[in-house]
Amino acid sequence: MQITQLKPFHKEEFEQIGLEWHTDPDNTDYITNELIHISEVEAETYYEACNELYDMFVEAAQYVIDNNLFYELDIPNSLVDTIVQSFNEDVHWHIYGRFDLAGGLDGSPIKLLEFNADTPTMLYETSAVQYALLKANGYDANAQFNNVYEVISQNFKRLITLSDDVSNFDEVYEGWKILFSSIRGSAEEDRTVKFLQDMANNAGLVTDFCYVDEAELSSTDGVFFNGQNFEFWFKLIPWENIAIDEPELALILNDIIANQKAIILNPAYTALFQSKRILKILWDLFPNHPLLLETSYNPLGKKQVKKHAFGREGANVSILDSRGQPINSKDGEYANHKAIYQEFYPLNTQSGSFYQANVFFAYESCGLGFRKGGEIMDNYSKFVSHIIQ
Repeated sequence: MQITQLKPFHKEEFEQIGLEWHTDPDNTDYITNELIHISEVEAETYYEACNELYDMFVEAAQYVIDNNLFYELDIPNSLVDTIVQSFNEDVHWHIYGRFDLAGGLDGSPIKLLEFNADTPTMLYETSAVQYALLKANGYDANAQFNNVYEVISQNFKRLITLSDDVSNFDEVYEGWKILFSSIRGSAEEDRTVKFLQDMANNAGLVTDFCYVDEAELSSTDGVFFNGQNFEFWFKLIPWENIAIDEPELALILNDIIANQKAIILNPAYTALFQSKRILKILWDLFPNHPLLLETSYNPLGKKQVKKHAFGREGANVSILDSRGQPINSKDGEYANHKAIYQEFYPLNTQSGSFYQANVFFAYESCGLGFRKGGEIMDNYSKFVSHIIQ
């Protein structure tokens, strides 16, 4: 890996470009001053890999639905009908997700680690912050695999046209409104949602923002805020959290969708993609595929990584040896979710640090960023920019 140093932004400069979460709780900088240099071939390989992976996830989701494998994926029962309807009806459009990958640099093959398909963050850093850092350091800010803003804006238009072709957007759009919502208390989630709202505005859609507790939801009438009815509601709350922590809300959303009173974004079927247990389905459907790692519901008898279906930020992840003994592990709150065992594959490394590639997807692959941290990436991992040279 070729890594050079950037002139870092100061706290005030980050805040001027909207990055309020620039410092981690341990008082270290979240945005590194490192710049990873990649080739055009490497960028194109990341792009093509995630396009192919998305098609594989769609096929795997269809297989889960056809064979009623929701329990195996640890999907709450209250979500099943909502998932099936959203998957079967084209109007439930997937806006964006993020693939987490190992490899892809220095000739190492790309391997899928997981797909954050429902509520991925790191969006603002990937799209805006690394652009600003390159520009401020005298680089060509366009020399990146990064057209996140434009591609997601186009994908919002597809909510209306329901096709790749968005040239007729102005003809078919009837002023339908999107309400964007996040939970109070998280600057990162607020910025992510408001950034998505800005992309929707850029696409020509009518939008508004409120916190989740301010939205009015009715099984029979739909989604309201300030007396206005909204045809779409984007909520940055994971579907599985809604089902487990807010079962009444899950039922209301199911009724809203069933009664065709609003469309909820991201769609409920992204919970299938989000469940790490679908990695086993992918391996069954595409055995020995070069982008996949062997994955099972049971220990593999080789060096492996134990995860849980809906764990986040490295919580409850363990690296195990061939006998199933832990080499490295992180505690967390997700141990009650069903486990999955994935073949171990090394991350990109340099000087004792580990680097994980992250690629955003919105109808197509659209942006690359990196996280730097330990062998298990946790909530103290750092964001690293890249440049194509």
